[in-house]
Parts: sequence; structure tokens; C-alpha cells
Amino acid sequence: MGKKTLLLGGARSGKSHYALELAKKFKGKAVLIVTGIPCDEEMKARIERHKKARPKSLKVIEEPINIKNILKRVDRSVEIILIDCLTLWVSNLMQDYQDKGKKPLFASYPNVETTRRVVSTIELEERIFSKVLQLVSTLKVVKPKVIIVSNEVGMGIVPETQQGRLFRDILGRANQVMADLADEVFLLVAGLPIKLKGSVKNVMKPQINTD
Repeated sequence: MGKKTLLLGGARSGKSHYALELAKKFKGKAVLIVTGIPCDEEMKARIERHKKARPKSLKVIEEPINIKNILKRVDRSVEIILIDCLTLWVSNLMQDYQDKGKKPLFASYPNVETTRRVVSTIELEERIFSKVLQLVSTLKVVKPKVIIVSNEVGMGIVPETQQGRLFRDILGRANQVMADLADEVFLLVAGLPIKLKGSVKNVMKPQINTD
């Protein structure tokens, strides 16, 4: 199966830019799966900025939820797939679960810890993590090379809200299983790649993104 590369880093660390730089090494057909949703003006501006940075020849598929299904339908001529990003995908799954009204994310007792609240949180985490494991299973058999972008969100302050902490926990677990799957893992800091897994040879020097 195709080589898997995971790119981790904080916000504006150069993850997406480095993913595009890695993809340019391959002359074959490339597909970018983007998970961002233009839900407000700030997000719209971020999406537009990313669009301007992409090569016009790159085929882009917008899919906030069903990445697994997109991977299964990718044309055989595709040599490399970029997924940008796992962070927003997990966030979208959390929101999708809430929107479908299966259960509230949290019980309506913000100042009181209740059994219902704890159970709902645990159930949500396991439901979403099961989606992560399904994606991992699909990635294992995908023939093209795959570059996955995700945020490292566990190195800052503890989120103030329970929902924020839940998001951090789910994404942290997701990053761990993706790192286990990946042939190589990079941590991006200030636009510079630090290799965490894989051969230390041939680490590509990035073109600094000044946008």
C-alpha cells in the first residue's frame, strides 16, 4: 500500500504549506481532501487564503464528514492524496453528532456533575473515536500515498470548557493512532519540519511561506 505521512503542528506552524511542498515531489495526479466548513467570516477568510496557496492543477474535494467514502472512490490514476485536516474533521464529527439530536453533548446542568453528563461525554468520545478507527482501516488499504495534516493540541493550556477538553482528548487519541499507522511523522514548528518517525535521510527543506 502507499506510504503514509502525518504532519503535526500548532496553528500557523506551516503544516498545510509543507504538505503541498511534499506533494510537489511527485509528478503523478494529486487529490486534496479538505474538511473545513465556511461557517463564519473568519473561517471563510482562512479557506480563501488556503485556496490561493494551492496549485491550480490540484484537484480539491470538499468533504467535512465522510473522508472514508471519498478514499474508497478515488480514481486509480491518483498517485497522492492529501487530507487537510484531521482537526476540523473531528470538530465536524462532534458538531454532526449534536446536530442529529441523538443526545445532547452535555447535560443541561452546567454547574453540577451528573451521571447523565458523564455518560453522554464518554459515549460521544467513543462514537467519534470509532469513526477514527474506521478511517485508519480504510487508509491501511489505500494504494496512493497519503499525507495527513493535523493539529497538536495537547501542548497548551487545559481548555476551559468540558467540550474543549473533550475535543482535545479525541484529537490526541486520533493523532496517536494515525502516527502508529504512518510510515513517517513530522512535527512542524515555525515552518520547520522535525522528523519524529521514519528515516532521518532526505528530510526536505521547506520553502518558507510568507503569506
